[in-house]
Amino acid sequence: MAGSRTRFRRWSLIVLSAAACLALAAAGTGFWSVQRAFPDVEGAVDLPALEGTATVHRDAYGIPQIYADSSEDLFRAQGFVDAQDRFWQMHVNRLTTAGRLSEVFGAEQVETDAYLRTMGWRRVAAQEYALLRPETRAYLDAYAEGVNAYLDRREGGERGLEFTALKALNPDHEVAEWTAVDSLAWLKAMAWDLRGNMQHETERAALLASGIGRDRIEELYPPYPEQEHRPIVEGGVSGGAFHADRDAGAADGDAALPPRRAAGVLADVGAGLEALPPMLGPESPGLGSNSWVVSGEYTASGRPLLANDPHLGAQMPSVWHQTGLHCTEVTEQCPFDVTGFGFAGLPGVVIGHNADIAWGFTNLGPDVADLYLERIEGGAAVVDGEREPLTTREETVKVAGGEDVAFTVRSTRHGPLLSDAEAAANLRGIGASPPVDSGGDPARKAAEAPGDGYGVALSWTALEPGTTADSIFLLNAADDFASFREAARSFEVPAQNLVYADTDGDIGYQAPGSIPVRGKGDGRWPAPGWDSDYDWQGFIDFDELPVVRNPDRGYIVTANQAAAGSGYEHMLTSDWAYGYRSQRIDTLLAEATRKGGLTTADMAAIQMDNENSGARAVVPYLLRVGAEGAAARGQDLLADWDFQQDADSPAAAFYNAAYSHLLDLTFDELGRDHALDVGSRSWLVVDRLLEEPGSPWWKGGEAEGRDAVLSEALRRAAGELTRRLGDDPAEWRWGELHTLTATHPSLGSSGIAPLEWAFNGTPVEASGGDSTVNATGWEHTEGYAVTTVPSMRMTVDMADLDAARWVDLTGASGHAFHAHHEDQTALWARGETVPMPFTRDAVRERSENVLTLRPAG
Repeated sequence: MAGSRTRFRRWSLIVLSAAACLALAAAGTGFWSVQRAFPDVEGAVDLPALEGTATVHRDAYGIPQIYADSSEDLFRAQGFVDAQDRFWQMHVNRLTTAGRLSEVFGAEQVETDAYLRTMGWRRVAAQEYALLRPETRAYLDAYAEGVNAYLDRREGGERGLEFTALKALNPDHEVAEWTAVDSLAWLKAMAWDLRGNMQHETERAALLASGIGRDRIEELYPPYPEQEHRPIVEGGVSGGAFHADRDAGAADGDAALPPRRAAGVLADVGAGLEALPPMLGPESPGLGSNSWVVSGEYTASGRPLLANDPHLGAQMPSVWHQTGLHCTEVTEQCPFDVTGFGFAGLPGVVIGHNADIAWGFTNLGPDVADLYLERIEGGAAVVDGEREPLTTREETVKVAGGEDVAFTVRSTRHGPLLSDAEAAANLRGIGASPPVDSGGDPARKAAEAPGDGYGVALSWTALEPGTTADSIFLLNAADDFASFREAARSFEVPAQNLVYADTDGDIGYQAPGSIPVRGKGDGRWPAPGWDSDYDWQGFIDFDELPVVRNPDRGYIVTANQAAAGSGYEHMLTSDWAYGYRSQRIDTLLAEATRKGGLTTADMAAIQMDNENSGARAVVPYLLRVGAEGAAARGQDLLADWDFQQDADSPAAAFYNAAYSHLLDLTFDELGRDHALDVGSRSWLVVDRLLEEPGSPWWKGGEAEGRDAVLSEALRRAAGELTRRLGDDPAEWRWGELHTLTATHPSLGSSGIAPLEWAFNGTPVEASGGDSTVNATGWEHTEGYAVTTVPSMRMTVDMADLDAARWVDLTGASGHAFHAHHEDQTALWARGETVPMPFTRDAVRERSENVLTLRPAG
């Protein structure tokens, strides 16, 4: 759950040392020790890396807009500015992706480092560099030069207050120069957090091993409700290309036989993987995103509107860094004039717009990672009765304050053996209980005979070098739908839904990505590595991936729902989000387009819609059961509820408490580790179960029978809220329970008040909830606090790019106590946005500070 997925474990001695260091710094030097890390934003700075002058304008929120005469100088300046604002974030991210956290934080991080070294994120990133276009390599190198120019000017605590603490934690740690591979490795981190259904794969196996039957497990993962919740596009492939209006007839996927006697082994794999540091903020089943585009036929300006709000973990500082990148004259040699959201540590803009097009992302979520149970004999893997030698490499994890940890990474044809990671040493004892059913096949039974043991290997598209970095720069410079699609062709991992709008009036959608074609099996269960029929057979061709341009209905919605209808020929995944957010957006847009005259303000209002669509099925049943006292008064709140989860809503507070207790009572046999989330999957599961009062899920718990469970959930919710919020249900408020504190990933969960005060964000009340359009997710086993959020919001009118609006979860600066550290958080919580200027005149008009970067001499 959320509490076990924080990036770093609590290590008391380190934390106390850091706290002491900060206290000494504050006592000895006052606020100077903090301010010396703040960026220079006025005047002139000499940067030897530059070939010409670059200019950085910052607005009232400290958001940089950068101008330069050449592409290389533009990215050198971006590297310098990103490091000014966010170098600690950049540094910890690269230590993580390289499996080097133990070098700074000690032995507690060896487990994490061992897993990441086993997968080899940085090794793959290094291989990617040679595959990229020469221009991309030049931009990555230029960005690194800009970061290193910053490092040359600053040292120690001048780079951030965290580095003051770092000096106390590990005085021998040296900050290395930034490289292009550091940037490329971040793409692996993105891919890991957005990798698809691996969690469900291990969870299904663990539930089966715990004694829950397959039929009941399948009830917990129902098929996507296509008739109720519209996919992004419909139709299939014909003649080698995707046609949204043509039914190709989907192939029937045969599922791999499920685990039989896992004895917790695959649960251990899942637990180990889930313990890895989430790079995009705390993980939650509520991770997702919204984006949509509307044709100019329905807008006030007569040009398309685009909206996007990716849902990621809440962290301080935000995952995103708002930036404008502008060639002073746009030419073939310097083609960039773009504004949007990027990642500190990665050059370019990931989501945004240029002078011609705008684009947004949501996670496509295809199944691109499979776990294979491997039969290991004497340094070889058994496949089809034959032994294939394992490939090996040696890894050494350096440990601050301790001895180095050396281990061997072995790989099969399917990928690295996660069971060779030091953190997964217990998996080597799996031998006698292979968790894949032989299905009665004598050949398979022979392959499962006792021997050296078994390992668990990972096949994952991100472990093959690719060209996603090319795509970012091609997107930034694209000027029509054809060049947009060509840019998307290179976007291999993580596979995303890309929405599109342009100044000519076109809207569109493209699903890119490396998505495997399986032999046998559908990726829902771990596969038997000893049977080559379960191997991947290749990847779906880009031209057969879902795409649509200017659909008849005049708008396109992506919100992690099924990308294509059942007529689609290929298997993308069966573990979609269940379409409640997407259908709510679709409903609101259908109503809005009937009226016409839509504006960016209308798009922003939809982004803040708080309807709990799942409650519509549950509330009628809650109103029918008996209740007394505060629970009965809570029922009165629900009777008049509009299903909107505003922060000041008493009904939302009572419903979410009741629903949380309902899940605990109904699915008590799942335990905390496999508890259903409070969002779309449980909404659909509970919806179906409410119509089956005799289901086994309603029996055997603390309350017996559907109505008894519902009544007990109301009673417990009323008791909890009375204790926490008072004895008058009319005074209960959802926002008082549902609070957001953006937490510093490495120092903010220490349990030490001074550290948390220094580095974490200020708590704010939040509206919305898990799987609402305003998707402020929460983990019901941990309480009601927000864990995942719309990490940013953006709305763009293609008729007036200077009228675009945006907001970040926190602010431009990663420096504690800086004015722009969290100056957008309160705006974000209220659903407000700030201007997103684009043209040079608009940028100058809003400029508060100007910094000139010039070549030395």
